[in-house]
Amino acid sequence: MSDKPSVLFVCVHNAGRSQMAAAWLTHLAGDRVEVRSAGSNPGENVNPAAVEAMREVGVDISAEVPKTLTVDAVRESDVCITMGCGDTCPVFPGKRYLDWQLEDPAGQGVEAVRPIRDEIKVLVEDLIKEIAPQPRP
Repeated sequence: MSDKPSVLFVCVHNAGRSQMAAAWLTHLAGDRVEVRSAGSNPGENVNPAAVEAMREVGVDISAEVPKTLTVDAVRESDVCITMGCGDTCPVFPGKRYLDWQLEDPAGQGVEAVRPIRDEIKVLVEDLIKEIAPQPRP
């Protein structure tokens, strides 16, 4: 494991919430955090409304693809954040697990996805303050 914290975001399809969370963490923390996302039952594509909602704030997730949750992804992460995937995430001792209760953007338009996007940003900003604060000059 590297010396920087690693975070795994997990939702059912890895097509909306977890993709937006991973993108926010990458965008806001840069290379201070290792970021992964996966789904317990990955979809075919990233939700177009999530892609559009993130594009509106200058974050491009159009090239992302849903990935399958693996035991290795959990094992290699310091923090595992689930978003509505229930008990499908393997549990390892010494890992930190969080469950973010977020509305599922599946099948919703961009108007409904914007508040989810914004809620995820706040949660990610709080996570960054905790696990990878900006170094003091």
